[in-house]
Amino acid sequence: MKRIRLSAHAREQAAERGATEAEIRLAIREGQREPVRNGREMCRYNLAFDCKWQDRHYAIKQVAPVIVEEPEETVVVTVYTFYF
Repeated sequence: MKRIRLSAHAREQAAERGATEAEIRLAIREGQREPVRNGREMCRYNLAFDCKWQDRHYAIKQVAPVIVEEPEETVVVTVYTFYF
């Protein structure tokens, strides 16, 4: 498997949106992939959460990194999280 590298922007967004690097790596390895613009892919992965996020309780957290596959590595461009 290729190396996974998070861009500075992806690290910022992950921290701001509540995703860990381990969750991002899991989403890339096991998540459902879908094409997005400019040849990128989004990898969606649902995790049991059962916690509060920004003063609201959620059962599920979806981590969705946007990646670019390069010959030697997978680059994470940004990270989205969805809580439900």
